[in-house]
Amino acid sequence: MTWLGVLPGGSLSRANAVSADGTVVVGISSSASGTRAFRWTRETGMVDLGSGEALGVSADGNVVVGYAYDSNNREFAFRWTPETGVQRLVSGSGQSVASGVSADGSSAVGWAMGLGVFLWTPDTGAVPLGLQTNPANAFNIGISADGSTIVGSIMEDGVHRAARWTRESGLEVFDTLGGWQNHAFACSADGSVVVGRIQDQSYWWQAFRWTRETGLVGLGTLGGNTSTAFSVSGDGSVVVGTSTATGLWAFRWTPTRGMENLNITYAGLLTGASYLTSARAVSPDGRYIVGVGFNAETERQEAFLLDTGFPSRGDVNRDGCVDDADLMAVLFAFGERGYRNADIDWNGVIGDGDLLQVLFHFGNGCE
Repeated sequence: MTWLGVLPGGSLSRANAVSADGTVVVGISSSASGTRAFRWTRETGMVDLGSGEALGVSADGNVVVGYAYDSNNREFAFRWTPETGVQRLVSGSGQSVASGVSADGSSAVGWAMGLGVFLWTPDTGAVPLGLQTNPANAFNIGISADGSTIVGSIMEDGVHRAARWTRESGLEVFDTLGGWQNHAFACSADGSVVVGRIQDQSYWWQAFRWTRETGLVGLGTLGGNTSTAFSVSGDGSVVVGTSTATGLWAFRWTPTRGMENLNITYAGLLTGASYLTSARAVSPDGRYIVGVGFNAETERQEAFLLDTGFPSRGDVNRDGCVDDADLMAVLFAFGERGYRNADIDWNGVIGDGDLLQVLFHFGNGCE
């Protein structure tokens, strides 16, 4: 459990995204010069990327997207790399936000005034997709690891409706299941699993998980009235977010364990009166969780990085043991493209790097 601190002169911070191996975290921190986007590593600590907020990061941690402020204090979508620094994605003076990035960093999604929801690539620039959303929802548009699927919410008959878009199938709007409205925030690596929140007839929000087979399924709460799912692992099996009980608590949901309070599951890692209020993102393998909580030592709300310890690197089949089965899974898929568990380094190709991860960690957890 690592508290990430704040930028100089700051009093609070929040983590919004994490790289595939948990070594890079991005988010927002207050500072002596206002709210700033940050990129954190264990070696550098929290590094100021400029005004605004970092909302997404590539699998290797080298591409960051979000929004910054221009001289007129207007938000503009940015993409940052160590080589280019902050790069403006949408021309003109209108408001824009980049809220998500593909695993390889080549595609970014966001919203811009006059464009609506856009997809950006280095070759095309920001291309409008013909989708309109409330500007307030611009910060929660998600993109799959492979860049094929975009999720968010659109306005339909005056209410927010969760939606999923692909280049092949176009727009798909989710049912509200008799409730008032819903929002989609994130999706799995291939876009087949979508998570977000749905508002019931009593106006309470509940986290949901959607697949083609199950449709939209509510995930419940930790005992209170509300919950929201913010992020999902690459294979769609781990969902994280926030829920009410006696307070506001970070949660993790899995098919086998249901919704669990991270403050209870990992109580041994929380010192003093520290607690986790919201889990904002989970790494593709489901191991690393980031968000915001209360750090009792510094007495402030701070970004956190939680290493759950599972799965071990190289544990392709998630059985807790790196063994022959994991080795065979990589070998049989060797050379194939796509983001899935055998792609341990999440670079989109199952190759030497993934094989070396299994060999290096072979035997871990098998005692």
